[in-house]
Order: sequence, then C-alpha cells, then structure tokens
Amino acid sequence: MKNFNDLELIIFDLDGTLVDSSVDITNALNYAITAYGIKPLAVDDTIKIVGEGLTRLIEKIIGDNNASIKDSALDRFIQYYSEHLADFTKPYPGVTKTLEMLGGYKKAVISNKREALSKKLLEQVGLIKFFDAVLGSDSASERKPSPAPVKKVLEILGVEPHRAIIVGDSNFDIEAGKGAGVTTIAVTYGYRSREMLGSADFLIDNMNQLLTLIGKQ
Repeated sequence: MKNFNDLELIIFDLDGTLVDSSVDITNALNYAITAYGIKPLAVDDTIKIVGEGLTRLIEKIIGDNNASIKDSALDRFIQYYSEHLADFTKPYPGVTKTLEMLGGYKKAVISNKREALSKKLLEQVGLIKFFDAVLGSDSASERKPSPAPVKKVLEILGVEPHRAIIVGDSNFDIEAGKGAGVTTIAVTYGYRSREMLGSADFLIDNMNQLLTLIGKQ
C-alpha cells in the first residue's frame, strides 16, 4: 500500500468528480443542436460522450455530415451554458466536507471545460475557495489525456510528481496523471464505468474514501 506521508498536492477533475453537471450540460447541448433539427439528447446519452472538451463533444453529436454548423452550434452552446452553469449542478455527496478536511494540502482542478467556465462553475457551487489553481482545456498546450496540464500545475505550485495525486472519473484523468508521474485515483460514481477505470492506482466509491485512503481519517 502506498504511503501518502509525503503528499503535498491533490489535483481534481471537475465534471463527474467534484460536481454532477450532466443535466446542465445536456440542456445546453439540446439548446445548441435542436435548432438544426438534430434529435435532443437524454442525460444518459451525454455522460457517455463528455470528457474530451466542448469542441469534440459538439463534433461527436453533429457528425461529419454537419460540419458546417459546428461553429454556430458551439456558439449557441457557450451562450446558453454560460448563463445556466449551475441551474441543476451540485457537488457530489461528501465533496465539500472532504475539501474542508484537506486544508493542509495544495489543491488544484484540471478540467477539459474551458478555464473561464470552470472557474465560474466552481464559484457558483461554492468550491472555488478551496483551490490554489484551476486549469481548463485552454490553459495548457494540450488537454487531458495529455499530461501537459498536470505538468503545468506541478510547475505552478512547485510540487514534485511523486508528491501529488490526481482524482478523476475517466481514463483521460488516469492517462494524464500517469503520463506526468503522479499517483492516480479514480472515482466510480462519475461518468465512466468501473471497467474503464481499471488502470488507476486506486479506486474509491465516494469522496469520503479519499480521506481514508490518504490517512486523514
């Protein structure tokens, strides 16, 4: 079992890890695509395809045949989502309490949502105060699963890779963490199946278990 005595930094994914934003993302997507006659999505449809960033999300939905509407659909999504970031979005159970208990550690968020939207969402759900750094899809040279944003956070906060962990709900978080040399922890309650998380160093079923894992309770 890994010893977390030298842990300095905990990096979190945002959507599917800290907050359940699936309803608000689905509503914004449907606002963006139904104007073009594309069938609306259910929440279950959305959570299967989120994670690679907004542009890729729109591309997956509209398909190659509708490439000409990509930019306008993207604009419609951003316009709507920016105004409805937290209509239904809330932190998952145990997240706020866990963050309060992690006061002795540096903490960061790395999302494949754009940085401005990530910060605005964290503000609206009352979590921004817990974090020393927030990076989005446009904050580093590449987004997850590239290790680039993880390496950037390590550099910004002055932490060696072996003193950091990343907590996320997808294979993108795991790959980004492993590529940067940090310990990976996957949550099983997010947007990806347990089977997709098998390469993580540790699995946790709720955020409270993070405290137990690192020896904080």
